[in-house]
Amino acid sequence: MSQPVYEIPVTRIDGSAGDLSPFRGKVLLVVNVASKCGLTPQYEGLEKLYQSRHAQGLEVLGFPANNFKEQEPGSDAEIQQFCTLQYDVHFPLFSKISVRGADQHPLYAMLTTTQPATIGDGPFRERLKGYGIDTGAPGEVLWNFEKFLIGRDGRVAARFAPDVAAEDPRLLDAIDAALAAA
Repeated sequence: MSQPVYEIPVTRIDGSAGDLSPFRGKVLLVVNVASKCGLTPQYEGLEKLYQSRHAQGLEVLGFPANNFKEQEPGSDAEIQQFCTLQYDVHFPLFSKISVRGADQHPLYAMLTTTQPATIGDGPFRERLKGYGIDTGAPGEVLWNFEKFLIGRDGRVAARFAPDVAAEDPRLLDAIDAALAAA
C-alpha cells in the first residue's frame, strides 16, 4: 500500500508538476526554507548533510515559504538562483508554498497533523515571543527552517525546531537511525 506523503501533488522549483513518489524508499528531510532569514545560513549545513548522506539514501527537500515576516519574497527563479549562487545547493527545491494558515499546502497539513510535537522546541519560540512575534498555535510550523524527518516507510519519524541546525547531534542521530532502518 502506498503512503499518502508520496501522493501529495508538489511542483518543482522549475515549474514541473509531480509528487514525492520518486523519493519512495528514501529518508526525507523536508525543510521550509527562506532566503532573507537569520537562519538562511542553514542552507550551507543542509547541503553538507545532503552531500554526506545522499549516497546512503537521504534526500533533503527544500520548500520555500513566505509565511514569516516575508522572508522569502522572491520568485521561484530568483530563489533557485540565490540558492545556487550563494550556497551551491544541489538538493531538490520546490515551488514556493504556504506552510501555515488558511492556504497551507496539503503536504504541510499532513506533516503538522501527523507530527505535532517538535524536538528542540522552546528556546527559539521564546526568542520570537520576546520580539513580539506571534508563534502560532501548538502544532503549527513555528518559523523558517523547521525540519520534518520521514523514514523509508513514508511515515513522519520526527520534527525539529527551526534552530536545530543540520549538524545538531539530535538531528544527525535521528537521520542515521532512519537510514539504518530497513
